[in-house]
Amino acid sequence: MIKGFIFDLDGVITDTAELHYAAWKKLSNDMDWQFDRELNEKLRGISRMDSIKVIMDYNNVSLGEDTIVELATKKNDIYVESLNGMTQEDYLPGAEELLTHLRSEGFNVALGSASKNAEKVLKQLNATRYFDIIGDGNSVSRSKPAPDIFLYASEKMGLPPENCIVFEDAEKGIDAAKAGKFYSVGIGPKERVGHADVRFDTMKQATLFEVKSHFKDLF
Repeated sequence: MIKGFIFDLDGVITDTAELHYAAWKKLSNDMDWQFDRELNEKLRGISRMDSIKVIMDYNNVSLGEDTIVELATKKNDIYVESLNGMTQEDYLPGAEELLTHLRSEGFNVALGSASKNAEKVLKQLNATRYFDIIGDGNSVSRSKPAPDIFLYASEKMGLPPENCIVFEDAEKGIDAAKAGKFYSVGIGPKERVGHADVRFDTMKQATLFEVKSHFKDLF
């Protein structure tokens, strides 16, 4: 029986992708590195430190660990500053409606995000009230595609993976859900999240009714 839902943040609850892109672009410009939207797509769903290493590899750059941490922190400062402009209007269409419905039906709800700024984003959205557990980039050491963040969330909810559905918009996120033996809902195009158990193009389509109809034997 499904008793818990675990949500990624970026691309599922809200879309901070453009803010992340702008911050990485600013850092890359300052460093005279090449960075474009195609490269940015490769950062979807992975941690900040993994992201900067992807960018460095693309630019054939090698730096000491202290410098890498310093640059990642600089990017984060740019990004966090931009979060101050987020409001309750910045939910992805359908996301708040689903969270509200899950609350009214008594399901356990957790966040499972690689972001270390997840709590800040949830506060800006006034979304903290919808979550029983917040798992973020500070909760585990291994990021997706390792299943650790989802396992952390399910453990804190007191539920085994087979009682939980994970919502993800990233390929590595669906990989992580599968690795942890969770049921998965992919949000986005088939080429990215088509390996999920169920896929929707947008969160607006992923109503509780639709999710239940696809997993009807589990409710």
